[in-house]
Amino acid sequence: MASRYLIAVSIALVVVSLSFAVAYGALGASVPLEGLRSLARAYVTLAYAPWNRTLTVMSPEAVTSIVWDFRGVDTFFETAVLFGAIIGTVTLFRGIKPSARIGEGLSAIARSAAAVTAPMILAVAAAIALHGHLTPGGGFQGGATAAVVALVILVTFSLGYLVSGLSKERALMLRSAGLLGIAAVALIPPILGGIVFQNQAKELSQFSYPAYIGGALTSGSLLFYNLFESLAVAAGLTLTIMLLLSPHEVVEEAVRGEDHERI
Repeated sequence: MASRYLIAVSIALVVVSLSFAVAYGALGASVPLEGLRSLARAYVTLAYAPWNRTLTVMSPEAVTSIVWDFRGVDTFFETAVLFGAIIGTVTLFRGIKPSARIGEGLSAIARSAAAVTAPMILAVAAAIALHGHLTPGGGFQGGATAAVVALVILVTFSLGYLVSGLSKERALMLRSAGLLGIAAVALIPPILGGIVFQNQAKELSQFSYPAYIGGALTSGSLLFYNLFESLAVAAGLTLTIMLLLSPHEVVEEAVRGEDHERI
């Protein structure tokens, strides 16, 4: 038992030490540009360059700038692979509804701890997603972190408890809303005379998402992409967890149904 506490304290000390080191400049004040290829140099220098509004992304987070602006179309198709896998899972489990029978779950102490930590996880997930254009993170990371809440509830309470609060249909609706949001942000520019996936104004197109909202840096479309992607990823992964962990009795009963026998 003492060794477990020692391991936990050691991990906490490492995390805190690294956090302070990074916060106080252990990584350096700026990214060294020596030896970088021209493309990499352009990504780093143009990510946030307010003096060059036709080339910049207006985001100090270079990775997010690359993912959702410099190569946004590529990211769209990469994201489609994940959601294609989720669609495949939903298709395989068509006609199967996760059991709503609420089990006993773990002890009262574990359930109380989960009730405290679950909102904290959601707060961290929201911070990761909504600050992804400013600091490392983004929509996918935030959505995946939010999906951990489903696992916490499932383990400490029960699958039925999770299903009682978030049904299969509601998870599908949230996932679809996230995907439609991404599509809308990508297609609004060409509708208004811009270019698909366009963020800031370009020499051939003057359309531009607002880089600041209420004085806060939002980096144009990046904030919206992260927001909608986090919603789609969180709902999609939660839905997959609910389906894959359905009791085998529920699956067997659905497979014996008439619709499945005709296929």
